[in-house]
Amino acid sequence: MSHRPDHAGSSTGSLTGGVLAVLVSALAEGRTLTQGLADAKDCPVQRAGHEETLGALEQAERLAASTSAPAAAIAELGEGWIAEEALAIAVYCALVARDFRHGVVLAVNHDGDSDSTEAITGNLLGARYGVSAIAAEWLEPLELREVIAKIAEDLFAFREWQLGASSEDDDRNRRIRDKYPE
Repeated sequence: MSHRPDHAGSSTGSLTGGVLAVLVSALAEGRTLTQGLADAKDCPVQRAGHEETLGALEQAERLAASTSAPAAAIAELGEGWIAEEALAIAVYCALVARDFRHGVVLAVNHDGDSDSTEAITGNLLGARYGVSAIAAEWLEPLELREVIAKIAEDLFAFREWQLGASSEDDDRNRRIRDKYPE
């Protein structure tokens, strides 16, 4: 996401990055995007200069609930060259998507920073639907596919890992720390 400092010294880029993390986490936990958005909108409010990020999210929600054509709605959200626009376009596309393919195709078919909006949309829909929703013809040519799949599995399962001094499985702790050193 683009980085743009605001007048208070924080950045829209870090705010939108935090919002995206909250959204992906909520979706990975099985919550809906709407539920995740309710939590995520609390994140920027805690920081100075949050108005652009919060406003963009709320606009994406309004447009997703409207009868606006997707191309017009995306154009109204911006071109995606700055962080809050890219996130808003991705949130809009994820909200109106019938499935993974539909959402990422919407996100990539505009005149702005479509590779960024598609990537963010893919993160949201991937967390929502999982890898099984991605077309085989998109997965087959993917470089390092097995490595990426294993990392994705680990990210999904990490909340269940019992690491640290209270863990009774020292061998598992060692394997995980060897795989992902600090």
